[in-house]
Parts: sequence; C-alpha cells; structure tokens
Amino acid sequence: MQERHIDKDIYFKEQEYTTHKYVIPFISDFVTLSKDFHVLEIGCGEAGNLKPFLDLGCPSMGVDLNADKVEYARELFSHHPNNHLLKLVVKDIYNMVDELKDGFDLIILRDVIEHIHNQEKFLVCLKKLLKPNGKIFFGFPPWQNPFGGHQQVCSSKVLSKMPYFHLLPKALYSGVLKLFGEKESTIADLLEIRDTGISIERFERILKAENWKIDKKTFFFINPNYEVKFKLKPRESYGFITKTPILRNFFTTACYYLISKK
Repeated sequence: MQERHIDKDIYFKEQEYTTHKYVIPFISDFVTLSKDFHVLEIGCGEAGNLKPFLDLGCPSMGVDLNADKVEYARELFSHHPNNHLLKLVVKDIYNMVDELKDGFDLIILRDVIEHIHNQEKFLVCLKKLLKPNGKIFFGFPPWQNPFGGHQQVCSSKVLSKMPYFHLLPKALYSGVLKLFGEKESTIADLLEIRDTGISIERFERILKAENWKIDKKTFFFINPNYEVKFKLKPRESYGFITKTPILRNFFTTACYYLISKK
C-alpha cells in the first residue's frame, strides 16, 4: 500500500493538483466558471477536487458515504476564504435527488463510476441533478488496464506493484490475495471492484442507451494523476489503440469524458 492511501493530506493535494491542472482545462471549452456556476462532486472523499472550483468562487457541494473523509474535508476547508460557498454532506445521492433536482451546472465523478453498482440506474439519476445545459465530467480507469483492479491498495509490496493480475478468474484472484496475506476486508473491497469495474465500451453503451451526448473524450496512456503521484508526464493515447475496441482498455490508464443531456 502506498503512503498516499494512508495520508489523507497527500491524497487531498493530489486531487487538487490534477483537477486544477488537467480537469478544468479539459472542460474549459464547454463551461464558463463563475460565481453563479454550481458544482457537485459525488464520491468527494476529502474534496480535493472541489478546491480549485471553490478558489474561483463557485458554489460547491460534495457528497460521500464516508463520514470520516467528509469530516476531514470540513477541517481542511474550515479556514478557506470561500468556505461559506461549500457544503459537504454524508448521504446516499439517491436520497438527495428531490432536494437537489436541476441544481447543478457541473457534476464531477473522478475515480467513482468504477465503484458504482447498477451504473445504468446511476446515469439516469444524474440527469435529474443537472440544469438543462449542465455537464458531467467522468474520469475513470478502464477495468482491464494494468492497475484497473486498484491492487495498489494491497498491503503486499509485490501485489501492489503487479499489473494485470486482477484479470485472473475470480476464484484464482481471491486465492492469490489470500496467499499474500491480504486482510479479508481488503479482499472483499477488491472483489467488489471486480464486480463494478467498467470498460470503455460498456460505459459508452450506457451513455447511448440513456440518451447522453458525449461532448468530449480523451484516453490517456499515462494518467494525468500520475504526474503528481509518480512524476510521470501524462501522455494521451493515439492511433489504432484508441480506435480498437477491447484492446484500448488494456493500454488506457485513464478516460476523461464530458457529457450532457441530448
């Protein structure tokens, strides 16, 4: 397990850095950030992704089921000059639809959709939260990429650095995790990610079925977040790999999508 998975402050700063340097420029051709621009992050955790928007004076809301992370986020933002524009909530987003209906210009989901059960239902829910011209940003790793199983959270130094082994058959994958001494809670979490992991093709099929418009998409061979994590310069994917279904999932470490209602 890497230090960033233990130290919340490191993780917060990574989120802030990547959103400021890569996410906001990615969406900038389609949105104009202002004091009337309302942002919602689902699965906000420590809410580092919201800080660049709050810095610009955008009213921002973060929702997460993890009370400890949200409480830590409240501490981090307690002295922010725009703290009055931030609302952090511990709640299931499905239970907030009525009160948040048509409320947001932008919804952010960074490294979240691959953890969601019943992604089709979730995409329907999101429509109800957007203003008519609102946008949704997704950033996620395809399941088949080298670390799509999130095995970097393993306590074993071997497994945390071993690419692609999450693609083993479920029983064998579970057996390897047990063999290397992973905790039952870690194994359960990793097997759940195996159940919810999503490919590029499946994600786009859901968008098409639910009548979403793709405004912009970019596939990265080197994830933008790797710059702050590993000092690696981000690299977009080009050529036949990005155009070849199935294959592209194995060589794409991050997908960025900006979508809107048709």
